[in-house]
Amino acid sequence: MPSNSAHGTGTKQPVRRIVLAGGGTAGHVEPALAVARGWKEKYPNDVCVFIGTDSGLERTLVPSAGFELRTIEKVTLPRALGIGMVTLPWRLSRSMKTSRAIVSNADLLIGFGGYVSASAYLAAKLEKVPFIVHEANAKPGWANQLGAYLSPNSATTHPIVRGKFSRSISTGLPLRPDVQRAAERAQSDWGAARIAAKLNLEWDVDRPVILILGGSQGSTFINSQIERALPTLVGQGFQIMHSVGAKNSLPPSSHNYRALSYIDDMASAYLAADVVIARSGAVTCAEFAALGRSAIFIPLPSGNGEQARNADFLVEAGRAVVVAQNEFSSDWLIRNIGSAMERAGELEKPGLSDDLSAVEKIVELMENVLERQQE
Repeated sequence: MPSNSAHGTGTKQPVRRIVLAGGGTAGHVEPALAVARGWKEKYPNDVCVFIGTDSGLERTLVPSAGFELRTIEKVTLPRALGIGMVTLPWRLSRSMKTSRAIVSNADLLIGFGGYVSASAYLAAKLEKVPFIVHEANAKPGWANQLGAYLSPNSATTHPIVRGKFSRSISTGLPLRPDVQRAAERAQSDWGAARIAAKLNLEWDVDRPVILILGGSQGSTFINSQIERALPTLVGQGFQIMHSVGAKNSLPPSSHNYRALSYIDDMASAYLAADVVIARSGAVTCAEFAALGRSAIFIPLPSGNGEQARNADFLVEAGRAVVVAQNEFSSDWLIRNIGSAMERAGELEKPGLSDDLSAVEKIVELMENVLERQQE
């Protein structure tokens, strides 16, 4: 059972325990971290604990942010019949048992999808701990669909018109602090902010910049196509920053081509770029929406197809094109980079600010759920 989290009648508020579930990729971990920071800023005495895995990015991101990480076995949904489907109930039950020990004395759980959330939702339901489901993608994953079925409390990045999430609160996607701050500062003068970002990254302010992102793990497919197109792109005068992913070999850099395993200053990279070439993960789309100009998105072909829909709002705004992986190639890029640059030149309006208040909205939802528990 959850501990007593009611506001006391005296001056001291009881300490509450908030559990955040989200693991595997940056798309699940970064929004959870942003919400945890927002909650701790408002309620510094409360305790925030993360549920994650031993193998995901949360293993380093969560402790480095100053939060406790408790790990459980990740449970993936097999895409085809086989031994994985046969063992799914057993693996889910074992993972859920570990989750129950973590959430048993929590006041609230909030999940962001990924490998650990299904177990956490089931554990919270059994322990009678209220929980919130936040869905970042335009097409919900199976873990969050389960959570939305079990809980009346849910939120989405953008409105979803069908299914359980059609009743959700649309909050936007919580942004990382550096992206949030950069977007807020740029509001007063976007042109100056973009010039400053190019100077900060030591690029020529008078020449166009291409930023290439393959997702948190790096895309070997995108990397291979960029390698083939690179001589032509550099020859055309483009300055290129390429995040190849920590698990991929680092190609040699040159004067106009900068290859990095990981980009530390993503806010400056987005602001400096005239065109972004990337996977269309929910976090990438939100960060680009806040800071970017023109994009070419190549959705990850695996998963449940969520990436194919994440950039719809950017396509509708005229800021992006989406091309399927089986259609994207070095030749396609060479033929179409010019139109992407033209789009960037026509879009002088600032980035979309829908996500700048996401943390505030989710914190308010968390407060409302906790207050209803005391009624």
